[in-house]
Amino acid sequence: MKHLVEVEPATATAGPAYRNARAKDGLLQPPPGLHSCWDIFRTAVEKYPNNPMLGRRRVVDGKAGEYTWLTYQEVYDVVMKLAASITKSGIKQGECCGIYGANCPEWIISMEACNALGVCCVPLYDSLGAGAVEFTICHAEIQIVFVEEKKIGELLKTCHTTSKYLKTIISFGGVTNDHKDEAKNHGLSIFSWEEFLITGGSHQVHLPEKKRSDICTIMYTSGTTGDPKGVMLSNESLLVNVVGPVSVIQYAGEVFDQDDVYLSYLPLAHVFDRMFEEVFIYHGSKIGFWRGDVKLLVDDIAALKPTVFCAVPRVLDRIYSSLTAKISSGGMLKKTLFNITYKMKLDSMRKGIKHQKAAPFFDKLVFSKVKEGLGGQLRVIVSGGAPLAAPVEEFLRVVTCASVVQGYGLTETCAGSIVSIPNEFSMLGTVGPPVQHIDVRLESVPEMGYDALSSIPRGEICIRGSVLFSGYYKREDLVQEVVIDGWFHTGDVGEWQPDGSLKVIDRKKNIFKLSQGEYVAVENLENVYGVLQEIDSIWVYGNSFESFLVAVVNPNQLVLERWAEQNGITGSFAELCENSRAKDYVLAELTKIAKEKKLKGFEFIKAIHLEPLPFDIERDLITPTYKKKRPQLLKYYQGEIDALYKALK
Repeated sequence: MKHLVEVEPATATAGPAYRNARAKDGLLQPPPGLHSCWDIFRTAVEKYPNNPMLGRRRVVDGKAGEYTWLTYQEVYDVVMKLAASITKSGIKQGECCGIYGANCPEWIISMEACNALGVCCVPLYDSLGAGAVEFTICHAEIQIVFVEEKKIGELLKTCHTTSKYLKTIISFGGVTNDHKDEAKNHGLSIFSWEEFLITGGSHQVHLPEKKRSDICTIMYTSGTTGDPKGVMLSNESLLVNVVGPVSVIQYAGEVFDQDDVYLSYLPLAHVFDRMFEEVFIYHGSKIGFWRGDVKLLVDDIAALKPTVFCAVPRVLDRIYSSLTAKISSGGMLKKTLFNITYKMKLDSMRKGIKHQKAAPFFDKLVFSKVKEGLGGQLRVIVSGGAPLAAPVEEFLRVVTCASVVQGYGLTETCAGSIVSIPNEFSMLGTVGPPVQHIDVRLESVPEMGYDALSSIPRGEICIRGSVLFSGYYKREDLVQEVVIDGWFHTGDVGEWQPDGSLKVIDRKKNIFKLSQGEYVAVENLENVYGVLQEIDSIWVYGNSFESFLVAVVNPNQLVLERWAEQNGITGSFAELCENSRAKDYVLAELTKIAKEKKLKGFEFIKAIHLEPLPFDIERDLITPTYKKKRPQLLKYYQGEIDALYKALK
């Protein structure tokens, strides 16, 4: 495995520990002289005071103009005013500050003020489910929250419980009189952005000393059932990761620098985007914010002209679908020309020729139109959050005239830990080798048939290194379940490839990600849906290439036949299971209970297959103790599952 070097031998239950071959003499360390995330920003201001830093598009009469920018020095000046106001409000080093809202300059400015004071930044977001914002404020004992103007109402709804801790609310924009009245009723102070900035007066804030071991941010994640977990990330974790992406693009002979432009649209509440924004701040680059509407994303890209584009597969799938639709509707001549040039460039890339040199004439003649549609300056596309389908990755590698890399990481590993190498076409469909700041090994999962010691090593992906999280806030018991002898157990199953890249092939537990990056705890859902009298059993299915769930249902025969009689439908039980009205009836009942139980939107089942035969041992679909054998269920019902997804597309 040419890209790896062994650092520890195999054990009885785990394969060897590997690291990137370029790190054979030692793992990457934080940049010298930097001790906290504040130092990332502070040193950038010193080096690049007049560089544009944060940009947004001003919308006048419904029309968006060009990006307008604040320089690094201008942002620093606002940050220091904000830090003075936070200090005057009584927040001390080590305490928590919430940030709630979509990406915008005020989000970053609030974050940097927290970094300056050694205050722990806690992103709040409602996609974790009903009550998540309320839970997080209480669990982290948050006293002060910066909030997007349109989210103020949602925040105030939590005050019946959160006012025990929450004392101050600051809007990114303005505040209405109704908001002021409601906040007053709960004993809270509420400020517009401009009002709060002047509360610090001319006070010269004293910035405390900060250590690498200090907790910089707590990011709440919903990886399992139950309440969200607060993943504590230290300054050191974030600092080490600042140099990680640089080490990856160095394979292609490239660097990040002050000329780079980054589009901020993936949620800053997630570590994937937070980490990349830190990288570009460190290099004095531009960060431009989208307008918050996915339908306008391509227009924002065209206006900003980013050089680096981070995305989740769902966004790249949408770009892929849009481009292929345009090609199909472009007439026979254009379609034929595209297909010929695509194949010729693809053949060259498969032979190991870098994309820049694979077909330069065709890039200018054909593929430059795609490049211009993405702003014209794009050189790196990074996909993360869920697996990117191989056909989509191949297409983008050929037509975008940019390096396309796929990465793997979790909040607990502070984002990208394993990333494919630019221009290594053999790594298509994999997440590449470890980044140079971690060690990785696979541990056997015998109950699933995965052997980390076999000729094709497969097992649970385990990660070790200083990038790892510092624990789950107030839940040390959960840490002991996943960190054993210094190894973080991801719950994902990987397979080493001959070239040292890793392919993610399964989940150890019955928890999986949908294509938009949301985790689904499938057993918990089956318990919720299983209480319906209309069904005897249900198998819920989803995967990382689809954005919604489907299910195979064993309906209750008596209930279904009674419903059929009441609705004038005749036929045997098997015939009723094929009846479209019967399927609609059962699906409606599933949707009804999903709403009653306040399930998240992505936990709703969108299509079902009714199976008259109960899941049984004879077909190897369940164990003797009636536990579902999920791999066998998928194999048995693969045709039905494929048909359900196809029908909804």
